[in-house]
Formats: sequence, C-alpha cells, structure tokens
Amino acid sequence: MKIGLLGGSFNPAHDGHIYVSNEALKRLELDEIWWLVSPQNPLKSDVISASLEIRLANARSIAKGHNIRVEDLETKFKTNFTSKTLEFIIKRYSGSNFIWLMGADNLVEINRWFNWKNIFQIMPVAVFNRDVYSYSVINSIAGKHYYSKLHKTKDSKSIFKKPLPAWQFLHINKNPLSSTLLRLKNNDR
Repeated sequence: MKIGLLGGSFNPAHDGHIYVSNEALKRLELDEIWWLVSPQNPLKSDVISASLEIRLANARSIAKGHNIRVEDLETKFKTNFTSKTLEFIIKRYSGSNFIWLMGADNLVEINRWFNWKNIFQIMPVAVFNRDVYSYSVINSIAGKHYYSKLHKTKDSKSIFKKPLPAWQFLHINKNPLSSTLLRLKNNDR
C-alpha cells in the first residue's frame, strides 16, 4: 500500500484538509491518507482550544466518506515529534510505502522541528503550495539544503522510486481555509 501521512493539530479539521488529501490521493496514486492528529505541537502554545478527543471526533466527522483514516499515533507512541512518530510508523507498518505530506508553510519552518533532517531520510516528502509561503520554499533552510533532491518530474507517483532523500513541490489550486482563520472566526461570534 502507498499511504500519505498528513500531520497537524486539526484544530479544527476542515475542507482544506480534505482538498489537500484528495489531491495527494490522485496525484501520487495513493491507496489512502492518514491524518495524524497531534496531541500538542511543541512549537505552538500549550493552550489548544479543543481537546484531543474533540479534535479527533471532528476530524473523523469531516473525513467520513473519504479515503482518509484519522489516527492519534503520537499519543499511542508517546511522542509529539514528527521524526520519532515516522520512525515508529515505518517499523510498525513495514509492508507499506509512506510519504509525508505538508504545506509550504511547514517546509519554511521545518528546520525548527526536532531532528527535521531525519524526516527526509525516513520517507519521501510532498509539499503543497500554500498562500505566500510557496514563494519562500526554495529559499528556506530545508529548501536550500535539499534543493538537489527536489523531484521535478510531472509524474508525481514516481517519487516512490527515488532514493531518499526525495521531495516534491506540488502546485494545486489554493484553498483559502485554515484552522487558524476558522478559530478566529469562531471566537468573533
């Protein structure tokens, strides 16, 4: 199986997450997407407005009817570091091929993540354009560091045949939704 992993707080999950997941399924010819709902992003405030249980329930509700599996593997694996979570996934589900999915905003700041270079050594990475961050990808620390490993072919699914590290920037129609904007909108009510 080929599985795309999309991690985040999903605070809340929304149609933008569905859109990126469906694009990944189609372009990378994936069998399914796993949403990895994080108990707490170590780079964000300790105050998350919704509990993990509420965020998981919301994500499952939004994902229903789509080829998306919602998981809280970081809680099960007792880590909140992506690098460690991906190591556990590779060991536990060794018969599958995985690809890490992320927005351009995350690639721009991935150098702040724990053991971030290890993520690129564990599995291929697909980066989706996202607002103004898309213009910063190549000039980001990770973009510069891994520029020579950028998979530039239009045949996105062939990234699974490339030696690691390998990453690809996928241009998709931009979706204006973001969890931050949705939280701000709900707080204004």
